[in-house]
Amino acid sequence: MINNRRPAIWKYPLAWCLYGVCWLLAQLPYSWLLFIGQGIGRLFALLVKSRIRVIEKNLATCFPDMNTVELKAVVKRNCLETGMMLSQTIKAFFAKNNQLFDQLGIEGQEYLTKVLDQGQGVLLVSGHFTALDVGGRVICQHFPVAGVYRPHKHPVMEYVVKKARKKYATKMFSRDELKSIVRYLKAGGVVWYAPDQNYRRGQSIFVDFFGTPAATITATHQLARMTQCRVMFYSVVRLPNRPYYRLSIKPALEDFPSTDVVKDTLRVNHAIESLVQEAPEQYLWMHKRFKTRPKGEHVFYD
Repeated sequence: MINNRRPAIWKYPLAWCLYGVCWLLAQLPYSWLLFIGQGIGRLFALLVKSRIRVIEKNLATCFPDMNTVELKAVVKRNCLETGMMLSQTIKAFFAKNNQLFDQLGIEGQEYLTKVLDQGQGVLLVSGHFTALDVGGRVICQHFPVAGVYRPHKHPVMEYVVKKARKKYATKMFSRDELKSIVRYLKAGGVVWYAPDQNYRRGQSIFVDFFGTPAATITATHQLARMTQCRVMFYSVVRLPNRPYYRLSIKPALEDFPSTDVVKDTLRVNHAIESLVQEAPEQYLWMHKRFKTRPKGEHVFYD
């Protein structure tokens, strides 16, 4: 069971001060927040060299046809987008003014409406993109969506993030609350989650991600098999000009799930690859996606 109690203020004064600063920043105009985010991205590129090497390694692995100049350009843009990810997340979590989010429509929302009208549950799958939480807030304004998340170790972070997301999501499930997620899907609910991060052996299988074996959770196949829900994919891309974001829902996968967990999990990875290719610079490349390796393979990251 997740602890919903507010952590004691006196125990974590710096964390609560940081939370207060984030709340104040979220009330700034959108353009100001992006400017601040770009500054953070530039600092990130200068100060966190170890993560820059991870970004370079991931991009070179997933896009082997990029030349050196192209690779450096995408790395630079990804650092800026990573900084803006912080400002966009703050905006999504804490902004009182809803003007930015109200102007956004969702391409393909009729696909989701049709499935819900049939009384079926939906696994709405996405990836870890820099505008992830903007997309979460917007889709929850159009549909009753629950989210799946990884609990944070720091109690203030756990409290703040969960409380912020529950302002727009119908429910927030820890990734370990499998029974609750299954019940929710069987009742015709929509569950958003992102299965595109590295998982330990025993929780995942190795299937290709951009042509390289990656430890990938099989939950999409398993949940669809247990609940007979439909699986759909959802993308959010930040744009330089109004309306500032493009959001889209893809048609439900056909003939899913099959009896082959490897085939299904590979289909999920291929679908996420397609989302990444919409805006490669806006993916969370600093994550060590290929950290866990098949037995006998060398260490992937230096």
